[in-house]
Amino acid sequence: MSEQPILFDEIEATGGKRVGRVTLNNPDALNALTLEMIEPLYKQLTTWDADTEIACIVLQANGERAFCAGSNIVALYNGMTGQGDPDYPQRFLTLEYRLCHAIHRLTTPCLAWGDGLVIGAGMGLFSGASHRVVTARSALAMPEIKIGLFPDCGATWHFNRMPPRLGLFVALTGARLNAEDALVCGLADRAIAHEAKDDVVAALTRVDDWSQPHAAVSRVLRHMSREQPATLAPSKLLAHSTTIREATDAATLAGIVSGIRRLTGSDDPWLAESAANLAGGCPVTAHLIHRQLGGGRYLSLKQAVMRELKMALQCCRHPDFAEGVRALLIDKDREPHWHFESVAEVPADYVDAHFRAPWDGDHPLKDLPDVKP
Repeated sequence: MSEQPILFDEIEATGGKRVGRVTLNNPDALNALTLEMIEPLYKQLTTWDADTEIACIVLQANGERAFCAGSNIVALYNGMTGQGDPDYPQRFLTLEYRLCHAIHRLTTPCLAWGDGLVIGAGMGLFSGASHRVVTARSALAMPEIKIGLFPDCGATWHFNRMPPRLGLFVALTGARLNAEDALVCGLADRAIAHEAKDDVVAALTRVDDWSQPHAAVSRVLRHMSREQPATLAPSKLLAHSTTIREATDAATLAGIVSGIRRLTGSDDPWLAESAANLAGGCPVTAHLIHRQLGGGRYLSLKQAVMRELKMALQCCRHPDFAEGVRALLIDKDREPHWHFESVAEVPADYVDAHFRAPWDGDHPLKDLPDVKP
């Protein structure tokens, strides 16, 4: 197997068409994204999208544990703390957000095969695809509350399209969603047995009518989901939806946090773990998420991504993000010392600062197109 962290190939299909295939190939690091992976991926996707002979794009990963477990956060940490290139965070995050925005806007059907962990930036890749497949092993989450960041890579967009208050709960707690959860809340489209992946790709190469490419891919996935369905556990999100709505039914962030934290005593391990993530998470992140989703409900995808870049780069300049990464991934003591001890202690102007541009001049993503072609 190639040692390249990302692989590209093309498969011949009927009618002179081709299927473009991307394989994330860094399984030892759970296929976490690096700048060396993002740059060629963005270039290849835009090249394929402009090629009328590419009928479909398949986005998959090697390894049995993860589709993509996020970004290489340690490289960001090194840039933030002076141990690496200080310009790296802005270069990496700008291109990462540009990539996630581009996946949403592909005119070519894009099938993302989300087997295993789909975490953080992996959610950014997965959620932007036009056709999103989960398997029995899929586990989706954006647990940035644990590291002092916030759900990014377009999360403003997809969390605001989940059922009311469920998106806020998932964002604040970093709750891990199973495949059925993803289907219930609209983060995935089909569930298919992972063993059928090669059969799905083969079926795509045999499509005899690509006049309506999105419909053609949908037909293949509909058939395969019936012929080789994934065996899924019940949805925790659905089972506890009433509890979640009640816990988040408050007029203030402090009230919402208090309601969720009471669930740490739940008899259900999923609810208790989710609530504990918030209880031990970054108080500033809780404020960022609350404002991010509340104020981002009616933003376009472009506006949402541009706003998230401001927030992310400000997190790189403020202390909690580096401290969260230190505690989880560097020293691994899992005892972060947050800048404020509670949500109630965080001043409004401190939160405000995270929504201001940290650069002079034009926004680095100003040129993003705003309407899907």
